[in-house]
Amino acid sequence: MKENVCGYVHSFQSLGAVDGPGLRCVVFMQGCPLRCAYCHNPDTWALPDQAPGCRPYTPEQMAEKISRYKVYLKNGGVTVSGGEALMQPDFVRELFILLKKEGIHTALDTSCVGNPEKAAQVLSYTDLVLADLKFSNREDYKQYCGASMEQVLDFIRLTQTMEIPLWIRHVVVPGLNDRKEQILETGRIASQFTNLEKFELLPFRKICMSKYEQMGIDFPLKDHEACSEKHIKALEEFLRQELGEKLPGLRA
Repeated sequence: MKENVCGYVHSFQSLGAVDGPGLRCVVFMQGCPLRCAYCHNPDTWALPDQAPGCRPYTPEQMAEKISRYKVYLKNGGVTVSGGEALMQPDFVRELFILLKKEGIHTALDTSCVGNPEKAAQVLSYTDLVLADLKFSNREDYKQYCGASMEQVLDFIRLTQTMEIPLWIRHVVVPGLNDRKEQILETGRIASQFTNLEKFELLPFRKICMSKYEQMGIDFPLKDHEACSEKHIKALEEFLRQELGEKLPGLRA
């Protein structure tokens, strides 16, 4: 166990049901290097020294907090999210080591950006990766996230090399990334990874608007429509017809 490791946590959810299998404790880390156009958590962007409201924890303190809910986590586990969890890799790694000693399932929810060597250290103690694949081409990744798509794909390839079970999730924004050719290309990219267990299309929502208003930040997609469940189902059916079993986890 590394000495003097401290993680800065934005928030903690005791029993989440949408961040991996089963009921899960979800740890939201503070800080993110991206500025994704549809981000729902702009309050997690700032680095810890610029976000006085976030709380420091040692891995041991967080593991002790999680242990209070262990009875509910038998078929679930713990997911570390953000912000971007890989901005604080030493903390995540040490926390996962402690959790695995207790037999608790560990999941990393990530935009796939971070130091590759540090990321590999985290993955060594990760049971599941929830990876965002936000766009299907490099130009859109750069424009709407400020990220390198190649870095994202390199990380996902690393999960494949290390044989970490993988879920890939894609947020569908009407008028931005929801054309059939875009969705098909995203599905094709995801389907090439042999460790892929689940592919999810998630609907764009605008419930984050109040956060942007409170922070005095303009929401880049305020004029875009929210994505309907009907649209998601139609795109899922399209992917089933085009890619079939190459994309596991699509709802029937």
